Amino acid sequence: MQLQTADEVWARVASLTGEEAGGVVATDGDGTLWSGDVGEDLFHAFLDHGRVEEPALAAMRREARDHGLSDAGGGAEVAHRIYDAYLEGRFPEERVCELMTWCFAGWRRDDVRRFAREVVGAVGLPGRLHGEVLRVIERLRAAGIETVLVSASPVAVVAEAGSIVGFREGEVVAALPRFEDGVMFPEVERPIPYGGGKVTRLRERIGPERVVYAAFGDNAFDLALLATARVAVAVGPKPRLRARSGEVAGLVELVPEGATRPGASPGR
Repeated sequence: MQLQTADEVWARVASLTGEEAGGVVATDGDGTLWSGDVGEDLFHAFLDHGRVEEPALAAMRREARDHGLSDAGGGAEVAHRIYDAYLEGRFPEERVCELMTWCFAGWRRDDVRRFAREVVGAVGLPGRLHGEVLRVIERLRAAGIETVLVSASPVAVVAEAGSIVGFREGEVVAALPRFEDGVMFPEVERPIPYGGGKVTRLRERIGPERVVYAAFGDNAFDLALLATARVAVAVGPKPRLRARSGEVAGLVELVPEGATRPGASPGR
């Protein structure tokens, strides 16, 4: 991947706005705008809290059985077993993202949102922000270019985390659980914004024809999103994204100003 600074990425996007008006910029959240995964932060806090309601427990047990795991024990025990299987590659990543979204089944919407707000406040998110990509996002906003946060994490926590860096709720596309009469059910709107689902949900939000000036991501499940953009930018790319970087034409890696480039003299 070619290395580019925030100023270089900004200049490329700015040039595109003169060629085709009305485009948008899309960015992943976890690992891209901030380090770590706020969906996992929320999930582990939920398990520590211990309030797994019966609808969530029944659904977790079904998930365990469907993937060859024991469904014995309480909700937190079953959920930990599923999560461990995911870490070991024995439970699908997209499916665990869904579980992290509906695990609050039986809770009221306001309680979920309040809990998510407390978690974001407790995990020190401001200290985990990635300054280089946020510099680009801020310049885009200042120029009047619409920016959309697209994440496979639960919408409650993504909206709270996104608000710290200036994303309004209407600018957040994330995993949506089903609510009925204000109570969460153990179901999600599919596809969640994971892999190709990121593009599906983004297009539902912005329309099928609008150009995506730029997209930012850090992992292999951001490839489809990155491939939709005129300027595709990897932020702190994970090994899985590096291994598949050739799948996105022109993918560049965002680096700090003054970063050493391949072939450059190290100087003295």
